[in-house]
Amino acid sequence: MMLTALGLMSGTSLDGVDVALIETDGRQIRAFGPTGYRPYTESERSLLRQALTEAVHLSRRDARPGILRQAEQAVTTAHAEAVAAFTAQHRISAQDIDIVGFHGQTVLHRPERKLTVQIGDALALAKVIHIPVMHDFRAADVEAGGQGAPFVPVYHRALAQSLNR
Repeated sequence: MMLTALGLMSGTSLDGVDVALIETDGRQIRAFGPTGYRPYTESERSLLRQALTEAVHLSRRDARPGILRQAEQAVTTAHAEAVAAFTAQHRISAQDIDIVGFHGQTVLHRPERKLTVQIGDALALAKVIHIPVMHDFRAADVEAGGQGAPFVPVYHRALAQSLNR
């Protein structure tokens, strides 16, 4: 079954939100769609830098003390705005997208302690954009002893298979 999936990613550079659309059956990519980008504002970057500083004290991945709650709301809003701008620019309706992959913003990553924290409220995002949202990709990998990059081997396998064609 082919799905249209929208991927959202914000990286450690704190520059903004990348958006990419693909058609896939979960094993192979049938088509690459358009891409987009929504930069973080300077105030959002400042808030995220504060969140990174406060996150070093976290011992639970679901804790959102102090500025972290505000930062999580900002990340969620930025991602919702990225989706809205992307769909408007490319004239794509929410009904045309089957699933959104939402990484969130990593504020703490300590796989040796089996702890990784990504902020961003996937349930709130799904309510705003009216598309189902998959999220929390790193936690299970870290808990199982991985480095929190569960898609890297899958991507490399798919890349190698596409090179053999």
